[in-house]
Amino acid sequence: MKIAIGSDHAGFKLKEIVKNYLKRKKLEFKDFGASSEESVDYPDYAFPVAEAVARGEFDRGILICGSGVGVTITANKVKGIRAVNAYDTYSAKQSRQHGDCNVLCLAGRKLTRAKATKIVDVWLKTEFSGEERHLRRIKKIEK
Repeated sequence: MKIAIGSDHAGFKLKEIVKNYLKRKKLEFKDFGASSEESVDYPDYAFPVAEAVARGEFDRGILICGSGVGVTITANKVKGIRAVNAYDTYSAKQSRQHGDCNVLCLAGRKLTRAKATKIVDVWLKTEFSGEERHLRRIKKIEK
């Protein structure tokens, strides 16, 4: 699985934690920035990650900002992206099983290292159920 990852300044520290987690799991990823805690604008990182996932260059994306809200809104503007702002393992699992979400967004200023890595772990391991009712709903979203 290839993962695109990006953050703004508020998500930088958590992004580095998630990158270390991905390395330990031997998962391939590309860091789209930011490269420090110096103030930047989250759309400058969220759009490139979402667009790369939408083009099929990466299987999934992970975006992080202070609340997770800004990057979620931005990513969901890209055709073909279903981004979720997951705040616990339940929301992460449901987003994959029912929504086939391809971009995970996290709150860099609210999640602990342990909670964030659990969310990422569940989200990466969970497959889309493929059930007809969920496929029908996704098609309505895409339409």
